[in-house]
Amino acid sequence: MKHSSTHETRRRLGPGCSDTDILIELIGRWFRSPQGQSVWAAEKAITEQLIARLFGYHILQIGCHEEFSLVENSPVGHKVMFRPAYAKGSTNPVALGEELPVANDIVDVVVLHHALDFTEQTHRLLREATRVLRPGGHMLIVGFNPASLWGICRLLRSRQRVPWNGKFISRGRLSDWLQLLNLQLESSALGLYSPPTSIAKVLTYASRIEKLGTKIQLPFGGVYILQCVKQITPITPIVPRWRPLRSGSLGVPAAENVRVTIH
Repeated sequence: MKHSSTHETRRRLGPGCSDTDILIELIGRWFRSPQGQSVWAAEKAITEQLIARLFGYHILQIGCHEEFSLVENSPVGHKVMFRPAYAKGSTNPVALGEELPVANDIVDVVVLHHALDFTEQTHRLLREATRVLRPGGHMLIVGFNPASLWGICRLLRSRQRVPWNGKFISRGRLSDWLQLLNLQLESSALGLYSPPTSIAKVLTYASRIEKLGTKIQLPFGGVYILQCVKQITPITPIVPRWRPLRSGSLGVPAAENVRVTIH
């Protein structure tokens, strides 16, 4: 399947469309393609197992397309997914991942579905996701792995097309960012072992390749899923500074003021 260019998409959406509108349209179209569906299946197989074990009152998914929800089967009651731009017929609230209209330390689980791959403000989005996450809450990060066949293919493909226009942030660099934000990495999983191809015959074997790669634990999966926990900042007790007692103030000499003479 050939994907439309940014110029063609802009022309189809109309002159008033923004870059965000175009990105949403392109990502949605790619995820609906046979290749995108194989990626979606591989990601969902891993994340569903992790999300099923996370509880709380609020779960928030931040991504580039509302159609692909990883939190719909979560045991958490209140599920929130913001849409980056308004769309007619959508029931989801509109908000940018870099400017979340959410109070501090209130969300129990935050899921970043390729949100860091497709934003120009990666650090800001990660800080916002950390800000709204409560201490002790969990964050799941789904991203493309540059150390994979998909990462190699990105070097050879046009950066104007999804998913090759994504950032493909390495796990090592992302782990460093998590430490700076006081997020402790709990687990790391890899998936998407099938090659980055649109050939239908190859994609029919995608599920088999995925099972084999997961069983052998191959180190070059096309996507990673990181699970981390927001650390609780320890409270430093305030120790009162006691002033030394003066001699005779209580009828007895104070230890601080006693001078012992050795003959």
